[in-house]
Amino acid sequence: MTNDLPTVGWIGAGRMGFQLARRLLRAGYDVAVYNRTRSKAEPLTESGATVVDTPVELAGRDVVFIMVSAGRDLEEVLIGEHGLLTGTATPRIIADSSTVDIETSLRMRAVVEAKGAGFLATPVSGNPKVIAAGKLTVAASGPRAVFDEVEPMLATWGRGVTYVGEGEVARIVKIAHNVMLGVVIQNLIEITLLAEKAGVRRSDFLRFFNDSVMGSPFTRYKSPALVNLDFKATFTNVLLLKDLDLGLEAAHELGVVMPVTSATRQVVASEVGDGNVEQDFSSLIMTWARHSGMTIEAEHVELDDGLAPEA
Repeated sequence: MTNDLPTVGWIGAGRMGFQLARRLLRAGYDVAVYNRTRSKAEPLTESGATVVDTPVELAGRDVVFIMVSAGRDLEEVLIGEHGLLTGTATPRIIADSSTVDIETSLRMRAVVEAKGAGFLATPVSGNPKVIAAGKLTVAASGPRAVFDEVEPMLATWGRGVTYVGEGEVARIVKIAHNVMLGVVIQNLIEITLLAEKAGVRRSDFLRFFNDSVMGSPFTRYKSPALVNLDFKATFTNVLLLKDLDLGLEAAHELGVVMPVTSATRQVVASEVGDGNVEQDFSSLIMTWARHSGMTIEAEHVELDDGLAPEA
């Protein structure tokens, strides 16, 4: 291990956080990890991590990354009981990769900066399979000097790191990104069912679509789920609904009209209300097939999702 690298703390070893912390370990960083359920972080010790029992135990680290589920979780790990900022020491930099609302981010930035630390918003685009393929991307906002110091660490996560400005603008970038997920998956499902009801196999339609100028890495990697009806969660309807609400809240505050997003939000809220809270959001295809008078079945066709693991 290279001794002159900053020491790293990591809070939140869920599906995403676990993988990103491991990439930092593999890049040679000394990483200590806290997770609310300690057993989920323990496997990182095989890659050289230290596991701690409370966030405040990470306060002596140079840089602490946070990846938790929501704004209330961010507050809890920062200023709740045994929170990162409740002791006598303070990290030099705190970088938060959670998807949280702007108000919470502003309040936590003020708390962090009052302690004399730098604060970055560093939300990401991707999931564990995207991380494995080396295609994760990061948007960052906050003081430029703080970003410049953290950028080499962020670069270990994937293929792109973009500094988007001061303050909380990276939050808007991530929220806008996730709003697009909801809108695109809904429309992709609609046109795929339209083609199938006309007599075209889903796999054939999506191969054509993904090879066209309309195809994208997102439509490609969601295609196997839509064809084979495999809804193992990468992103649930509950999480999507949260982000659609964040997008509409920001739109209201900024005076931006988002009618397509509003319609999509109603669709996803109905799905959550009907109990579809554990499956991937691509499972919406089953609901809209039923409403279209269709019974669809898995095609058991192998499709390239464009996310082959890194060599």
